[in-house]
Amino acid sequence: MRSILIAIDFSENAERALAAAKLIAEKDATELLILHAYQPYIADVNVTPGNVMPGIGGADFLAMTSELEQEFHKRLDEYAARLVAEGYNAKTIWTIGTVQSAIEEAINDHVPDMIVIGRTGTGGFLDKLIGSSATHIALNSPCPVLVVPPQTEPTKFKKVVYATQFEYEENNILREVFVLMNHLGADLTLLKINSDTQPDIQPDNQYITEIKSHFTIREGQIVIREAKHVLDGIEAYCDEVQADLLIMSTRERSFIEEYLINPSITRKLVVDTHVPLLVFHLK
Repeated sequence: MRSILIAIDFSENAERALAAAKLIAEKDATELLILHAYQPYIADVNVTPGNVMPGIGGADFLAMTSELEQEFHKRLDEYAARLVAEGYNAKTIWTIGTVQSAIEEAINDHVPDMIVIGRTGTGGFLDKLIGSSATHIALNSPCPVLVVPPQTEPTKFKKVVYATQFEYEENNILREVFVLMNHLGADLTLLKINSDTQPDIQPDNQYITEIKSHFTIREGQIVIREAKHVLDGIEAYCDEVQADLLIMSTRERSFIEEYLINPSITRKLVVDTHVPLLVFHLK
């Protein structure tokens, strides 16, 4: 893997995001791009200079915000220096603006092979991105996106679950997944959850046969379970096998399909999952 973009906000989950990226990176080959989007204080034109904050003059407040910016710059450099000391190839990206625009700009400028974002639920990235923007990055980025929830401390990716409905041809993604599993030395399970709430349009055997014709699939590597809801079934299986990583694929969907017929399970898991979620994108 050539490069991984890691967006950090200096919260506790920034450490989790970095830990996850380090597990996937190849020290000799992967560049870790550490991004921070700084949103500077914008003065209210209706506030007089001497009343920016109680007890703090306008000049003092601007000096304080300048010091804060310098502190964040320093902390970003310290993240990269620590990674370099550990043997990784690291580079910082400092931008001014929203997290979403910063990530989109970095994608265009650096073309990363993967994006890693942390989810805190307490003012971190997914809160700043407020749902629609967060899912836009996770579901529509041109490269895979790894979402790291606050309930996990990534130390290994050895037990991996790939959740699929066997409704679409996914061999291109599975090819990338098997390469990643080989790099991680991980055990992969292909999981399908049957549910009355999830339409079953195409026969499973059609895609299972195709997958087996392209990849070496051992006995028991494909698991089919029943559950009232697909989301609950996926999470229950991940808990049962103590999965370190959950992988899903997403694709463009029509309005009717997305919101009325077959709402995206991936979209829900981006916000809900307590297991690190790696999202691939069907071309």
